[in-house]
Amino acid sequence: MIKLRQAVIVEGKYDKIRLSSVIDGVIIVTNGFGIFKDKEKLALIRFYAEKTGIIILTDSDRAGFIIRNHIKGAVKKGSIQNVYIPEILGKERRKVKPSAEGTLGVEGMDKEILLKAFKKAGITSSNTDAPKDPISKTDLFELGLSGGKNSGELRRRLLSFLELPSLLSANSMLEVLNTMMTTEELRETMNKIETGEEG
Repeated sequence: MIKLRQAVIVEGKYDKIRLSSVIDGVIIVTNGFGIFKDKEKLALIRFYAEKTGIIILTDSDRAGFIIRNHIKGAVKKGSIQNVYIPEILGKERRKVKPSAEGTLGVEGMDKEILLKAFKKAGITSSNTDAPKDPISKTDLFELGLSGGKNSGELRRRLLSFLELPSLLSANSMLEVLNTMMTTEELRETMNKIETGEEG
């Protein structure tokens, strides 16, 4: 298991499921070509590129490279690393027929092959400087960011203050916050917002 600070970008939910057995970190799904029209998702990817860096891991077929190049073109600042999977002929178990090019995608790769691909790209565990005091769902609740009458509004104000996409779900927001700050820093930020110091 590789612990990563960077967010890893994959194409689909099955890629995410496969990758989550290999890495411990944030995984963002592009929903294939859906990324071309998803401004919020692109904003999130840009945010991660600047804050922690991103790793792009798409299938090694034409579609995968189109998506990879689109993301590279959309991210102007920050760090981008690429991980490439080998071209292995075959089809994923859940699919009726193979892809157009007859090769396996990220979801069809063995764990060992994925680990090797990360190693080849020079990417190993890098989470040593992650916050020591991770923010939990309980913290969000205690700070009024979930489960309360005004939680939605407070979350919007926090996301706006941190210049994050407004449509982030509470779970996605929790992932992002944990790459940015400690629980104590979140408390201080919320205090500023509640006392009107956000402007």
